[in-house]
Amino acid sequence: MAATGGHHEPNPMHHVQDSTVWEFFTGQECHLPALDLGFYRLQITKFMILELIAAVLILLIFVPLARRARAGALPHGPWWNAFESLLTFIRNEIARPNLGHHDADRYVPYLWTLFLFILFCNLLGMIPFMGSPTASLYVTGGLAVISFVMLHGAAIVKMGPVHYVQALWPHIDVPYVGWFFSLAIFLIELASSFIKSGVLAVRLFANMFAGHMVLATILLFIYQVGRLGNLPLWSTVTFFSVLGVAALSLLELFVAFLQAYIFTFLTALFMGMSLHPEH
Repeated sequence: MAATGGHHEPNPMHHVQDSTVWEFFTGQECHLPALDLGFYRLQITKFMILELIAAVLILLIFVPLARRARAGALPHGPWWNAFESLLTFIRNEIARPNLGHHDADRYVPYLWTLFLFILFCNLLGMIPFMGSPTASLYVTGGLAVISFVMLHGAAIVKMGPVHYVQALWPHIDVPYVGWFFSLAIFLIELASSFIKSGVLAVRLFANMFAGHMVLATILLFIYQVGRLGNLPLWSTVTFFSVLGVAALSLLELFVAFLQAYIFTFLTALFMGMSLHPEH
């Protein structure tokens, strides 16, 4: 932990974007180290630590619950029922309608992990001095790449690479030019899979980044008005800013769950389209 000297203007971007400096209060910040791996120098960032925190929280919560469920214990108490209801919802309302019962049982662990990781990353941004790793396009892009691999990998494992390519290649029985239209549709289908994954990344990033940016900007009004030295005006602005942030925070809480649901639902939908091309 290091205290920095001098005066600098607060920037809401510092609290929303990833950084190698974890700022708590003005002048109080933690400079994150870099790890020398020999062949590569890995710089630790704030979002890296928050992603690890999200993963550890998921393990601490759901591993004990999974052990109890495997032992045959029935859910009891608000804590167990609340978290198990999330898993039940993902399985019954997302996985099975989009993947079918057989494929859903195979791939629902991935959808569970995806939903919980995005949700916890989103919710960490609601805690002071934390942040949402999903407000970084690199993080959402990485999640989209994994979903892209699952989108094609699940279908290749099920049908085999040759049959999967044949499923993407439509048969158009038109003399001389049929192969051309088939090739065009095949390329369009292939490009659409990249576009789908890109949309997943941009949608999640844009919603989380914009929401936290608005909250940080509203709080910045308190600082800017405070510099004027007008106490009545500062008190009024502070009251309405805090009130506005509290109201928007409730909306952000809803958005955190909604965006995790949308990302998981669309991933399951795209996987289902690849696993069942006949539909």
